Amino acid sequence: MTGLNLHGVRAIYRFEMNRAFRTWMQSLIAPVLTTALYFIVFGSAIGSRMGDIGGVSYGAYIIPGLLMLSLLSESISNSAFGIYMPKWSGTIYELLSAPVNWVEALLGYVGAAASKSLMVSVLILATARVFVPYEVAHPVWMVGFLVLTAITFCLFGFIIGLWADSFQKLQVIPLLIITPLTFLGGAFYSISMLPPLWQTVSLFNPVVYLINGLRWAFYGQADVHIGVSTAMTLVFLTLCLVVVWWVFKTGHRIRR
Repeated sequence: MTGLNLHGVRAIYRFEMNRAFRTWMQSLIAPVLTTALYFIVFGSAIGSRMGDIGGVSYGAYIIPGLLMLSLLSESISNSAFGIYMPKWSGTIYELLSAPVNWVEALLGYVGAAASKSLMVSVLILATARVFVPYEVAHPVWMVGFLVLTAITFCLFGFIIGLWADSFQKLQVIPLLIITPLTFLGGAFYSISMLPPLWQTVSLFNPVVYLINGLRWAFYGQADVHIGVSTAMTLVFLTLCLVVVWWVFKTGHRIRR
């Protein structure tokens, strides 16, 4: 690679962002409204009847979990749909014949998907303030962890978009795997509240590390050390990069 084709990256990025703004009700407003309903039900209705968890009110305690739930689903969906549409319409061959390599295509698609996901995250944080007062103990860590998670799962969504051969398959992994793992990953509770056996079982859930990393950034406390959470996320990021490199090198699921 002699140099980065910034014009190509910018063209892909702007195209994907424009598509999001054309469907802003679905892309931005819908996930915020869904999260607001969670805050109303769990934060206000149920949270008022529950005690503090580690000195944090229940309504505030679930903010990192709800934020991660939305961030994961939006990151995967945005990225998967972004690369699947060119495959479905046949314009993927224009991308393959354009003077952009796989790194530049990845920067454009994943960069746009991550930007959209982070915009939704900011809106959710603002919405949470309406329902629950909260403070962020480590704001720099929070931003860094949100960006790292968004990029990682946009890469994962990119792989799903390359793998899928129908619109139905785009939703299989987010709905049947990611969402259940998030609910069982401590989004609404601390895994220390579980029996010892289930605490051990929960540690095999990768989303536990994501939620606890973000929870530590918010409140300075978590069931898993922040270093472990960050390391697990970086490992998954590396695996996703290797898979994307292999797909573009071999043309698997692209040139079919």
